[in-house]
Amino acid sequence: MKRKISLLLLLFLGGVFMVNTAMGQSKPRTIVTTDGEIDDVDSFIRMLLYANEFRIEGLVYSSSMWHYKGDGKGTKFVSEMEMTKKMYNEKTDLRWPGVTWMQDLIGAYEKVYPNLILHDKTFPTPNALRKLIKVGNIDFEGEMEKVTEGSELIKNKLLDATTEPIYLQVWGGTNTIARALKSIEEAYKNTPQWPKIYKKICDKAIIYAILDQDATYKKYIAPNWKDLKVFYNASQFWCFAYPWKKAVPQSQHYLLEGKFMGDEIINNHGPLTKMYYSYGDGQKQEGDDEHIHGDLSKVKTGQWGEFGKYDFISEGDSPAYLHLVDVGLGNIQNPSYGGWGGRLNQSAENPNRWEDGKNVADYNPYTQKMDLTYPQTRWIEPIQLDFAARADWCIKDFKNANHPPKIFVKTGNAIKAKAGSKLKIVASAKDPDNNRVNFNYWQYKEAGTAKEAVGINKNTNEMAEITLPASLNSGDTIHIIVEGKDDGSPALTRYQRVIITVL
Repeated sequence: MKRKISLLLLLFLGGVFMVNTAMGQSKPRTIVTTDGEIDDVDSFIRMLLYANEFRIEGLVYSSSMWHYKGDGKGTKFVSEMEMTKKMYNEKTDLRWPGVTWMQDLIGAYEKVYPNLILHDKTFPTPNALRKLIKVGNIDFEGEMEKVTEGSELIKNKLLDATTEPIYLQVWGGTNTIARALKSIEEAYKNTPQWPKIYKKICDKAIIYAILDQDATYKKYIAPNWKDLKVFYNASQFWCFAYPWKKAVPQSQHYLLEGKFMGDEIINNHGPLTKMYYSYGDGQKQEGDDEHIHGDLSKVKTGQWGEFGKYDFISEGDSPAYLHLVDVGLGNIQNPSYGGWGGRLNQSAENPNRWEDGKNVADYNPYTQKMDLTYPQTRWIEPIQLDFAARADWCIKDFKNANHPPKIFVKTGNAIKAKAGSKLKIVASAKDPDNNRVNFNYWQYKEAGTAKEAVGINKNTNEMAEITLPASLNSGDTIHIIVEGKDDGSPALTRYQRVIITVL
């Protein structure tokens, strides 16, 4: 079974690699489906500031177990999900934020767009983004019977002529995606074209889901599209979600607290970041009576801790697109490598499913324990500093803002070496602001197969000597992260990954 899974892995990754190579490392295609939770709004604002890093091809309103519009006829609905069934019982609608909030945010993006393109001309135009907005299946949690504009957009993208992968981000329920797949099945299932169409969709679509927020994946997608690739994040996103104080080490809390969030991102950085929801900011999302975070007098101290003005609330869906930002870690080719979107391993039961959970933990040096959240938490500092730099791009010209360096490894990213041997890694950097780049070299032990720690001796800033233990076995892999951090403000970090395979 392991051999079969490894072969499938190689075929899948080889296909993605060939596409990226053929397209000159083209930016990944993506569609976002969202239920409009306040943390979706915050994730969306950050995503707009990274919209130059990928090709957004759809922005689709959808529903979830937490948010749905209702059918306008007074029809009562009971959730299929155990938690919300107990919490809400019968509802005709639930905390529905409407279908204009993305347009409102893009309106604010339009005001900072002239400044953003001073830093990268490939930021999409506001009008181009507006044209991508469609309303999907929103009447009830899990509703997938209706053909909607949103489901048709997804269907048409999956059927288009290109073979490039398209990442379907699930920030709410999977129901609109399920409807798109159902429409494809209904059109082709009983035709001679079906085997070819089925393979095309399964080769092309990659669902990145944050939890199951309705039952449509389990009830329809999984049994009918068994070969469709799924990236499933159920544990690691918590450090970017409501209980972040429990998941993020205390020494890193300042990056999510009001002083940093208020000064470096939310305030005095233009109208877009000013719309970012935070604790005590006085804002209130229309339609969601549970959004009381803007009034600190209504926020009770509970299991998630005590919060102050401008403290981070949640961006639980941001890992779905942080996975697509190329910072040099290679995770886009292989999600088991780990990166800004977390680290996911291939399921032993389903080789097309990549997931976190009990078998995907990293050693947390702060708690000195294995930690299910740490594959995501370990990147909090560089991610937040990068966010602050993007906020600066909204108001500053190029010479007065900071931009990330590009990191190179002169000695190659794939090295074969014998156990017990020594080898050198030689790095270099190109910084667009002519800042100095300081290198750090570290072993990402959990990403490799070797259990032993290697010796790392940083001889100079640009060169490290790696000593392999003599006890390593043939075929073992060691991942060395070459981390380059500039001395600009805020300091920005990019990477290269060197994979050593033992002969």
